[in-house]
Amino acid sequence: MLARHDKRIKLHGFNNLTKSLSFNIYDICYAAGHRHRDEYIAYIDEAYNAARLTQILTDVAQLIGANVLDISRQDYDPQGASVTMLISEEPVATEKIGFTEGPGPLPETVLAHLDKSHITVHTYPESHPEGGIATFRADIDVSTCGRISPLRALNYLIHSFESDIVIMDYRVRGFTRDIRGKKHFIDHKINSIQDFLSRDTKDKYQMVDVNVYQEYLFHTKMVLKEFDLDNYMFGLGKEDYPAREASRISKLLKREMMEIFYGKNMSRAN
Repeated sequence: MLARHDKRIKLHGFNNLTKSLSFNIYDICYAAGHRHRDEYIAYIDEAYNAARLTQILTDVAQLIGANVLDISRQDYDPQGASVTMLISEEPVATEKIGFTEGPGPLPETVLAHLDKSHITVHTYPESHPEGGIATFRADIDVSTCGRISPLRALNYLIHSFESDIVIMDYRVRGFTRDIRGKKHFIDHKINSIQDFLSRDTKDKYQMVDVNVYQEYLFHTKMVLKEFDLDNYMFGLGKEDYPAREASRISKLLKREMMEIFYGKNMSRAN
């Protein structure tokens, strides 16, 4: 347990604490055949193009109390996207926000700067060479300094992506001084990342924590509790397969999810 920290700490100068939230989001599906796998990549590319990623980052900036200064975005041919966003903590004079358009090879990339802080998103669609399993991964990093906390954007980011599995790390680094010169290595109370998740998110996921309190390092893994095969089929539904084949596909998908969740390969029996 961390000691309670006074939110009204009077600081000497700028708050130099760096608060970093990093997490991986996984969406898993079954896409039989090359045509359906190609269609899945095309779907992912359209669902997470530069315009959508720009809107997600803009919403994140608003949620954490930052101001967008400038945006540059690019879609690529045949697929992919990149976005760069400049952000400030304090209000600024109204400026024209410019866009450069045009489409990029996967993985897609999103980058944002907040003074000495940043937001990045990278997406990685991939598929099993012959098993029909296709996985979309999004790596997201929100690192802020000063009063802004990236934890405020947690629930929004989880709901912005189709998240079967979420693996998160939150760490507070550095220190800041109060007016008497005393160092403060954290300026808010936290026992777990779960403390910052909404009730509906907690109800949907099974969660595991590994926290190192003395290092201000917090780790949470989440996997969906309920499994409905139809939610994981791309191109065809479970009704298009014989019951035995549908059962085999269910086992493949569940094993894929558990391997990602636990970070290790499991037995390929059955």
